[in-house]
Amino acid sequence: MELKTKNVKEIVQSLEEGITEFFQSDRYSEFLKVIANLHAYSLNNMLLIAMQYPEASIVAGYKKWQAMGRYVKKGEKAITILCPCIEKHKRKVLDKNRKPVLDENGNEMEEEVTFPNFRPGKVFDISQTDGKPLETLEPKELSASITDADAFIQKLISISPVPVFFEDIEGETRGYFSPTEEKIVVQKDMPDLQTIKTLIHESAHARLHNKETMKDQKKDRLTKEVEAESVASCVLTAFGYDTSDYSFPYIAGWSSGRDMKELKASLDIIRVTSGQIIDDLQEKALKIA
Repeated sequence: MELKTKNVKEIVQSLEEGITEFFQSDRYSEFLKVIANLHAYSLNNMLLIAMQYPEASIVAGYKKWQAMGRYVKKGEKAITILCPCIEKHKRKVLDKNRKPVLDENGNEMEEEVTFPNFRPGKVFDISQTDGKPLETLEPKELSASITDADAFIQKLISISPVPVFFEDIEGETRGYFSPTEEKIVVQKDMPDLQTIKTLIHESAHARLHNKETMKDQKKDRLTKEVEAESVASCVLTAFGYDTSDYSFPYIAGWSSGRDMKELKASLDIIRVTSGQIIDDLQEKALKIA
C-alpha cells in the first residue's frame, strides 16, 4: 500500500482504516512483526510502516542512509511516516480585556508562538537500500548470542517482575500468573521452546495485569490474553524464534464493537511492553556476554 497524500488529516484517517484492517483480516501477525523490529517507533508510525511495508526491519531517511554509506535503490517507493515538527505563528498581543495592545506608534503588537505538530516524512527500509554493511544495526544481532535455550530461559527468569516457579500443574495449563501471590508458575519438564513461550506470556501478564495496574481499570479475560499472547509473539520474533504457529483467529471477534481509542490503547500497550522485554533481554545479554 502506498500513501500518496501529504495531508496529515488524511494520513490519520488512513491510520484508523489500517487499524480496522489489521484486526478484521489475517494481517494482525504482520503488525506484530513490525513491533518486534521497530518497537522504538510511535504506535502511529509503526501502523503506517506495517500498512505500507510490513516486512520492514530497519528504516531511515534518504540522507541518513547516505550518511551510513548506503543508497536507496532505483525505483524504490518511500514509506510515509509522521515526523514531529515545531510550527511558528504570529498572533496579536491582547490585554486582560482581550483587546489588542498597541506599541508606542499606535500599531497593534504581535508575538510569535510555537506549538508542536506533525508533517509527513519519507523513510526507506534497509531491504530497499544497498551499499556498506551495517553489522551494528542488524535487527536480530543478539539472536546469535541466545542460541542456548537454557541460557535464554535463565535470562527470562532474571527479568521477570515476580518470582518464577516450575511445578507440576494439573490439567492442560502450561503456566499461570497469580496476582494475589505475585508469582509465575510454569509447567516443568516442557520442551524448551514451549517453556520460553510460556515464560514470556506469563511475564507479560505479570507486567500488565497485576493488582496495581488493574486497580483503576477493568479488562476482560480475552483482552488480557490478546495482550499477553501478542507480546509473546513480538518478543519471540525479535530474537529469531519461529512464530509461524502463532495465530489469532479470535482477533476479529475481540475487536468487533470496540471503539478506536480502546483498540489503539491495547496496541500501544503491546508495543510498549514488548519493547521493554526486548530491551531488558538485550541489556541482560550484553551484561552476560
